[in-house]
Amino acid sequence: MPAIYLIDVTNRDGVQTAKLGLSKLEKTMLNIYLNEIGVFQSEFGFPTTHHETNYIKANLELAEIGVLKPLRLEGWIRAIEADVETTFQLVPNIDHLNLSISTSDQMINGKFQGRKKPADIINDMIAAVTAARAHGAETIGANAEDASRTDLNYLVEFAHAAREAGADRVRYCDTLGYDNPFTIYETVRTVAEKAGIPIELHCHNDLGMAVANSLAGAMGVIDGGQDAFINTTVNGIGERAGNADLIAVVLAIKKSKELGGTYELGNSIDLSKAWKIAKFASYAFDVPIPMNQPGVGANAFAHESGIHADGVLKDPENYELYDYEELGRGEAELVETGREICTGEYGGISGFSHIMGQLEVPVKWQNRDKANEILELVRYANVESQKPLVEDQLLFIAKYPGIARKLLTLTPLA
Repeated sequence: MPAIYLIDVTNRDGVQTAKLGLSKLEKTMLNIYLNEIGVFQSEFGFPTTHHETNYIKANLELAEIGVLKPLRLEGWIRAIEADVETTFQLVPNIDHLNLSISTSDQMINGKFQGRKKPADIINDMIAAVTAARAHGAETIGANAEDASRTDLNYLVEFAHAAREAGADRVRYCDTLGYDNPFTIYETVRTVAEKAGIPIELHCHNDLGMAVANSLAGAMGVIDGGQDAFINTTVNGIGERAGNADLIAVVLAIKKSKELGGTYELGNSIDLSKAWKIAKFASYAFDVPIPMNQPGVGANAFAHESGIHADGVLKDPENYELYDYEELGRGEAELVETGREICTGEYGGISGFSHIMGQLEVPVKWQNRDKANEILELVRYANVESQKPLVEDQLLFIAKYPGIARKLLTLTPLA
């Protein structure tokens, strides 16, 4: 039976958000958390972008040693042969790719300025898919950018051509958040039925409907007989008004009325990791979680009105659709108000040893050269992120210093 799978795009679409960004170590930690929560695939970066090369190779190495398993790591490139060739020159062992090209008349005319016709778009996509398959790509997605403003017959033609060329699925991009739940349902159901290929739903939140559109689209794809893949970002971070929020999408699939049984996740998601990943993304991006964010917002389980407070004290299910403990919330958070020893880009071995000792990593008992090596990596990680490292980052560097060194190595092209 067809099912729903989650492909998180925080490390691709999220980091493209204007005025925001993540260090390579922060991107890696997000992949680790996405793996822990059970996301099917992470669109983890841009394999044709040179400053991503070491990061991409380091994360593929983490996958090889089992740290990032079973999470799939997939790169995003343009659907042109040149990008495919560059990708496999820089990262020969990448297995999963999404190849993107614009399909709407608006973008074909407005971006290519008469240099390309609709037939050229399909031919470019076919050539790119064929080249990626020839290089040994395990899975390939063909992305129709601005699909929601693309003529339906042309979209079916594009999807059918992608399937014939060897693509595993087509990404339906509601690039401007133009769809609504009714239009996206009908459109993607038609494409799934007529082209016979699984479909990704990539929805933006310009009209506030990214989560609703993602769910409606997934229902349409499944009703069309194909697997559905929903694109998400942590905390909904993304270009302009953002993307479909990971936790809200999971909650909607698990808790929304009459979805169970027909529209279900194809693999298990551990919601108890929700609070952890949402907090880290908020810290790493330096963007507060909205207080009314589903599941993880400060007010998601707050009750003040007399009737509500009375009802929830009698039985939480009176006013709560799900329990805060399901999302990994409920533990007290300690805030240091007295003496605090920090480690940063100018930290020394004594303070660093003290901090790592508190984390049950006895650096002061290790070989001093080893301790200094890890401290140096921590310093560089602080230089890159310009904020104190969280506990999991310190533990990662101590456990995988060789991989951390790759993540921190950025060498501009001559």
